[in-house]
Amino acid sequence: MNTTERTNHWETIYNTKQLCEVSWYQPSPNESLQFIREFNISKTAKIIDIGGGDSFFVDKLLEQGYVNITVLDISETAINRAKKRLGEKADMVTWIVSDIVDFKPSQVYDFWHDRAAFHFLTNEEDINKYISLIKSYVNGVLVIGTFSENGPKKCSGIEIKQYTEKSMVEKLADYFNKIKCISINHTTPFDTIQNFIFCSFKKLSI
Repeated sequence: MNTTERTNHWETIYNTKQLCEVSWYQPSPNESLQFIREFNISKTAKIIDIGGGDSFFVDKLLEQGYVNITVLDISETAINRAKKRLGEKADMVTWIVSDIVDFKPSQVYDFWHDRAAFHFLTNEEDINKYISLIKSYVNGVLVIGTFSENGPKKCSGIEIKQYTEKSMVEKLADYFNKIKCISINHTTPFDTIQNFIFCSFKKLSI
């Protein structure tokens, strides 16, 4: 899918489904918050949530006192829903509407978080664009969660790219050292199980 097709797809999803009606609904993003705790991320760290849409990760970060948060999503509808939910607190967040492959950051990030955006990039050109981004604009911790080989092959009607710990680490080995990978079973609102692989990395000193 190209950027226009991806944008149209996700705008349709967010315009026709409520938050609790999508498979990735997660009232408490425990795994993501655990990474924040483990790495003792500073309250002033530059944090970006890729594909954050109207997830609750940003809510929890604000509750914990983080003050430099960016949320990027391809869907303007998703971001507007998050802003509405947060009310005045939304003004404390930088919101970016963009396909990740078209994203041109204006700053380097200390903590780059991606739960289930990277795996929607299925061709090598887009994957390499993503890797080029994180190579240039992550200067700290990188956390990426994708469907594992035991997870779904599609999400919201479109194909994804599954990863294993080995394939994820190999993909990023030129620029990042693996810290750890964990396997997580996510229970959807429909009581189905989706297996994720979450890997954390530290930027190499090159």
